[in-house]
Amino acid sequence: MPTRCHAAADILGGMAETVTAPETPTNAAHTVTPVTAAPAVTGGRPASSYGAAPAAHGGPPVKRQIVAFSFYKVLPEWKRLPAAEKAAMKAAFIEVIERWNKPGEFLTLTYSTVGTRGDVDMCVWSICYSVEEMNRMRSELLASPLGGYLETPHSFLSMTKRSQYQIDREDESEGEGRGAIRPGGHKYIFVYPFWKTRPWYLLSLEERRRLMEEHIRVGLAYPRVKLNTTYSFGIDDQEFVVAFETNFPEDFVDLVQQLRETEISMYTLKDFPIFSCVRVTPADMLDRLG
Repeated sequence: MPTRCHAAADILGGMAETVTAPETPTNAAHTVTPVTAAPAVTGGRPASSYGAAPAAHGGPPVKRQIVAFSFYKVLPEWKRLPAAEKAAMKAAFIEVIERWNKPGEFLTLTYSTVGTRGDVDMCVWSICYSVEEMNRMRSELLASPLGGYLETPHSFLSMTKRSQYQIDREDESEGEGRGAIRPGGHKYIFVYPFWKTRPWYLLSLEERRRLMEEHIRVGLAYPRVKLNTTYSFGIDDQEFVVAFETNFPEDFVDLVQQLRETEISMYTLKDFPIFSCVRVTPADMLDRLG
């Protein structure tokens, strides 16, 4: 699907509404930086979706982030437990999320997928700087009482990295080099893994850049859709994980349809399953389980 936008410039525009995000770190150039609001686009190129002020060219490299999307399904047995017992399990699960949220070090965002997919009920999106920390945090979630009633049908691990495709123009994101993403400022997120065909990698860099230019231009025509692209080469089955944030699902539908008409789309090997997620607080995410 739209992830033929996999290495496109970030797409960020104005929002009709925002979702409250966790506390914003202070050391933005090397931190996980959530969004609390975004300015409306008044003209020209959309603002960068990155969380920090760009570093000067030639400055120190930005530390890469580890990104994980975990999709959970609650077992039917849990829904039949007494309300008080379920409430205690929810509280313990939330305590793990809140304890691990450390400004500038570890950030978790929560989403409900009830009614949007049949095989998962919720999504936990975490960003940090260590695979070990991601492993420990997920272990604590699953070790909680609620964890014993959860299955994990899908889970995607990835890392931030600088895109090699840029149109001939200065970009605010150049200095950060995709070392940091700025998540959480929109109501909806659409997530999926993505693979390119082998012939794509055999093309010259010049030819790939030519094909990407059309792809990027299409994306920039939808400034209310923000793209987060992360890379999974060698650390998970997929090659990329793409997450599109927006307050306007209709814009995302139109963007995906238009991207299918681009020349580069013939080099997409696989771009599913797709997860349509609604941004909610951890408590609301669990309350929507039933």
